[in-house]
Amino acid sequence: MILRTGDIGILAAGTAAVVALAVSGWGDGPGDTVIIRAAGQVVETTTLTRPQTFAIPGPLGTTHIEITPGRARVAADPSPRQLCVKQGWLTRAGEAALCLPNQVSVEIRGRNPAYDTLGY
Repeated sequence: MILRTGDIGILAAGTAAVVALAVSGWGDGPGDTVIIRAAGQVVETTTLTRPQTFAIPGPLGTTHIEITPGRARVAADPSPRQLCVKQGWLTRAGEAALCLPNQVSVEIRGRNPAYDTLGY
């Protein structure tokens, strides 16, 4: 099978279109706000511009949240499986770490609100 110049051009254009759509649809860019919830209630809303730490009490104990410029994470949690700690650093709008057994969550928001799901 021999590829001609036009075939290569179409292949390159198609590849570029797929890459552009993937990059534009992947996320809402970097986040600028952190929302911390405990038992379903917002307990703290802050920016990602300066280093901060928070100790949020929950039913199992205290969840420690660390914020550095441009990112946030759950540094320690008393939950048995440590899933929210393993989530690592959150940097992009729409990312979240949920510590369900301790009822604490950390969410990153951006300038434009992201939709998790849409209902009809």
